[in-house]
Amino acid sequence: MYRNEHPNPQFERDFYVCLNGKWEFEKGRGLTNVRLAGEIEVPFCPESELSGIGDKSFITDCTYSRLISVSEDDLKGRLVLHFGAVDYYCEVYVNGSFVTSHTGGYTAFEADIAPFANVGENRITVLVHDDVRENIPSGKQSKKDFSYGCFYTRSTGIWQTVWLERTPRKYIKSVKFQILPDMKSVRVNVSAEGCGDVYVKVFFGGREVGAASGNIDYRRSFDIALSEVRLWEVGKGNLYDVEITFGGDRVKSYFGLRTVSYNGRKFLINGKSVFQRLVLDQGYYEDGIYTAKHADRFKEDIRLSQSLGFNGARLHQKVFEQRYLYESDRAGYLVWGEFPNWGMKYDDLKALGTFVSQWSEVIEQYINHPSIITWCPLNEVWEDLDNEKIIRDMRFVEAAYAVTKTMDPSRPCVDASGGYHGNHTDVFDFHNYHLSDKTYEFIEDILKHDKLSMDKTYAPAAAQENVVYDGKLPLNASEYGGVSFGKDCVRERVREGEGWGYHSFETEEDFLNEYIKTTKAYLECEKLSGFCYTQLYDVEQEQNGLYLYTRKRKFSEKILKAIAECNLLVAAIEKA
Repeated sequence: MYRNEHPNPQFERDFYVCLNGKWEFEKGRGLTNVRLAGEIEVPFCPESELSGIGDKSFITDCTYSRLISVSEDDLKGRLVLHFGAVDYYCEVYVNGSFVTSHTGGYTAFEADIAPFANVGENRITVLVHDDVRENIPSGKQSKKDFSYGCFYTRSTGIWQTVWLERTPRKYIKSVKFQILPDMKSVRVNVSAEGCGDVYVKVFFGGREVGAASGNIDYRRSFDIALSEVRLWEVGKGNLYDVEITFGGDRVKSYFGLRTVSYNGRKFLINGKSVFQRLVLDQGYYEDGIYTAKHADRFKEDIRLSQSLGFNGARLHQKVFEQRYLYESDRAGYLVWGEFPNWGMKYDDLKALGTFVSQWSEVIEQYINHPSIITWCPLNEVWEDLDNEKIIRDMRFVEAAYAVTKTMDPSRPCVDASGGYHGNHTDVFDFHNYHLSDKTYEFIEDILKHDKLSMDKTYAPAAAQENVVYDGKLPLNASEYGGVSFGKDCVRERVREGEGWGYHSFETEEDFLNEYIKTTKAYLECEKLSGFCYTQLYDVEQEQNGLYLYTRKRKFSEKILKAIAECNLLVAAIEKA
């Protein structure tokens, strides 16, 4: 069995039964209480090699099933069936009885199956529908029979861990942490099903550093002073462990003591200026597509990034697993949390309801991660991906920002990364895939005139309701680079099925020279709060990463060292 670790260290109980491994599987909508003919390895999508299937055709409907053993003790309280993520719509049955359904391919959901289960063997069945050609968020999943451009293999059905846990009838529903202004205490917001006494203990390095208790009537907040103050910082993931006890239920969690904000153009962590040296990470794996074979792959990707001098990543067009964010939290690794909005029709406000329901779930489930320093609900909302004549509805962008700030006012929000922005955004960011010569012209316009010359980027030349940069908001170069290396890559993304980059160089020296010139252009601009290089590793035909898709080395150690030295140069805004 792969991936048997607990999937969410931010909300972990002692009783945990992993249901990953062999499940029965069939394409199509099957029956709900029968044995199925095929097999699949969960939690890997059927398109992946690790699933044991590797079927990359359109699988719009499929069925999963397996038997589980249930004891008398399991049925004394709640027996909760958890799914980390199932793409896209699914229905869950136990012994043929409908239990629950869920819409959205990127967030967790659960259901108490005790009322439907018996002592002994029980059959779980999951029916899935997923068609990326519909008006749904699907990120970079291809709408064609093959991967092309910057669209990759689809990921249908179960792609995160499935597990069981027991709880009493009265149980802890959620916990949220709020760092108080003195930076020496934390507000712990506990939500519970029922009434009774709740106990909260906070630890650092195994030592108890704070505690609170009291009667809870469904929800209660506790302000806890900390006897030891260790700030969460770049490269220093100082995490506090937390235990919450409510009757017979106990949950383990953690938090990081940090604040994020902007002061003018400067990005601040705990009130100190930090230049965001980010790299684009799309969360794809050559053998598991959306799902890493081992959780250690998360830690390794972060290590590879940090070894190149990056202090974080923009997690692009995908909601990453909670376990990845846990490793980011531990490493003091900065990330932008983004919604996979591609696939929705931005001109159609019917899609807005879909977006709001699913994006709000993301924020609710991921809000405690200190590594998330910026929310990015939308990416490149210029016009319809399939028809450039259909322009986005500005109200879609405005609503995305409003929902994000209502759900979480503690973090900056980039309303629509790369443009075109709406009338409300905390950061005005841009995407620029030109080489160094035109990039320097672009930066000159910013330095001398506080002007963004969008015609010099790969953004469309015009769009309805385009909001122009006002010269006051913080600026971030949130995509640049995208350069391929080697003779096998084409210089344009026009030939389907071939490796591509926005530009290509055949020698390491030429690649490095261009990398340093372009990156220095951003580092030397005192009006920029950060950059994000595209990208950490190749993804299928998009071969413009600093590593291969397998994460093996693409460049010599000498070149990698030079890239790291460039990235670590002091940025102009850090000197100001």
